[in-house]
Amino acid sequence: MEQKILYVAPILPKRSETFVYREILGLRELGLKILTASLYTPESDLGSPATDQLAKETITIFTNGWEALLRHALLFEITHPIQAWLTYGLTLRDILLASDLTPFKRFKLYPQCLAALALAWRLRQSAPTHIHAHFAHSSATIAMYAANALRIPFSFTGHAADLFRKRSLLKEKLIRAKFVVAISHWHQSFYQNIHNRPESDYPIIRCGVDVPSNPPKPRTTQERFQILAIGRLIPKKGFDVLLKAAKALSEKNFPLSIRIAGDGPELPYLQQLAQGLSVEFLGAVNHSTIPQLLANCDLFVLPCKIANDGDRDGIPVALMEAMAAGVCVIAGNLPTITELVEDKVSGWLVPPDDPTSLANSILHLAQNEDLRNQLAINGWRKVLAQFSSATNLANLKARFLQSTPNELSPVQ
Repeated sequence: MEQKILYVAPILPKRSETFVYREILGLRELGLKILTASLYTPESDLGSPATDQLAKETITIFTNGWEALLRHALLFEITHPIQAWLTYGLTLRDILLASDLTPFKRFKLYPQCLAALALAWRLRQSAPTHIHAHFAHSSATIAMYAANALRIPFSFTGHAADLFRKRSLLKEKLIRAKFVVAISHWHQSFYQNIHNRPESDYPIIRCGVDVPSNPPKPRTTQERFQILAIGRLIPKKGFDVLLKAAKALSEKNFPLSIRIAGDGPELPYLQQLAQGLSVEFLGAVNHSTIPQLLANCDLFVLPCKIANDGDRDGIPVALMEAMAAGVCVIAGNLPTITELVEDKVSGWLVPPDDPTSLANSILHLAQNEDLRNQLAINGWRKVLAQFSSATNLANLKARFLQSTPNELSPVQ
């Protein structure tokens, strides 16, 4: 039977999650049949006809309201009573026995089960053979229950907040999934510590980026040193650290300008920190504008840190894209990021939440153009060798093709 894979994500496509929709489009180019489902309304106008078409064809789960969802769940229950009641039973077991759920998250499992049955009903014509979720929280929960109802395998890719701040049923998912994509060696070890499985069940497949085949040309420092940062305006990205470092550099009369692309809840706080500095907040930008932003900067800075609630980054795609474009990068020294940025070899690492160290590093690299260019070339080589879309999409396609259609992963 031909493989037909359903991708599920909280919002698909979403402007700030380019790695999800680019992965889908890339797998389609490799000949896989990929269906898509979004928990909430997809975002449109992302800068390309392909993403607009993806938004139009994506099944939405909660957008049509609870009346439609309950009706579709009931229709699945009537037409597939045994599969529906087995899924209800699995959900009840999780509500009673799962170890990583708050009372509110236990309460949410039942409506998520109904959403999964409604999704299963809506998929009756398309007949997927495998379900894959991006993010290990709500999207993976619905994917798991829908796969159980349809008696097909499921898998998921975990990232960051979904594994820490928003964790839900993670051990159960690691046990039941056909396989779990690890985006780093750190993630693979993290999963193994929760539930030990053969290493091949936790394949390391990066969120790849397109990498030019030719090495980058040397860059000449601009009259006013230009820093670019891209990411959601949330604590773990460390943009406050960048602005505090910029404040220290301004006191030394260092000519510095910063552009920050992205939106998020920290914007008012960051704007306050940026007062008196040359900082431009660009807001959310389409992916198509990023190459030009990278072409016009001297240094890319993403000083990631561990937030107070434990949230932390995986391997930020924005860092990969900067390195692929031949831009020297500074990043926060976190275990996952060290798999991408080797300190003083393919980039520069700074201790998390340390504005003084970041300011000194920016000044050092600004004053050493040859060093910046060498780090940029090494960074491009690193991304080309390990983080290119071509390599990682091929690995992901091969893993999907190993998943036997109509083979349900064991429920434990």
